[in-house]
Amino acid sequence: MKLYRTLKVVVDKFHVVRMANVAMESVRKSLRADLSPKQRRGLMHDRFVLLRRQDQLTDRESFNLDGWTKNYPLLGEAYRLKEEFFNIYQASSKQQAQILYEQWLKSIPAELRGHYEPIVTAWSNWQPFILEYFNHPITNAYTESLNSLIRVLNRLGRGYSFEALRAKILFSKGSHKIVQNRPKFDRREAQHDAALIGYAMYTGTPQSTQAKDEPKNYGVDIDKLVAMIERGEI
Repeated sequence: MKLYRTLKVVVDKFHVVRMANVAMESVRKSLRADLSPKQRRGLMHDRFVLLRRQDQLTDRESFNLDGWTKNYPLLGEAYRLKEEFFNIYQASSKQQAQILYEQWLKSIPAELRGHYEPIVTAWSNWQPFILEYFNHPITNAYTESLNSLIRVLNRLGRGYSFEALRAKILFSKGSHKIVQNRPKFDRREAQHDAALIGYAMYTGTPQSTQAKDEPKNYGVDIDKLVAMIERGEI
């Protein structure tokens, strides 16, 4: 009897939601022609506010965002679309995610349709694989982060050979995540003294033996690598 595994293709969540930020930037840049030089500089400075999630804004950032969106309603609509698209990934099932997407799609104003068209096209072309995320919520975030660190190390070293770069990433002292296993105890059942008669309570102390397990090495830890790079240790 042969067993076959079904291959599941999942589009990385971060590649999808990133398109909403790209659309947000496209709308911001399209407004620059109608702004004074001072306003352009202000909008350029606040672009990171527009890209940040609403629940992560500081009071000052919320105030700045409120000013821009009230003075430029299309910018406010673009920010709303960006936030609501991100919220699709809070759905509890692929069916709910599709419903939220369709509601989001219908809410796009005609004036902004061109900016968000790449998202619409991508969702249409890759819908089954995008929605598969809600059955298998996995991402490639760890690999992407590690690749970014590798590029940083390569730049700092002005072009390491592959072997040298691999050695720095894999074997730098202190960069690995080491977890010390908690000691395990195997209790031995107490043996009743043959001399004890009837239902007398056994007062002997059970013996225990501590299993000596080696610490587990989970490989390179990104946070440790970042800290070591910042300290100049790599």
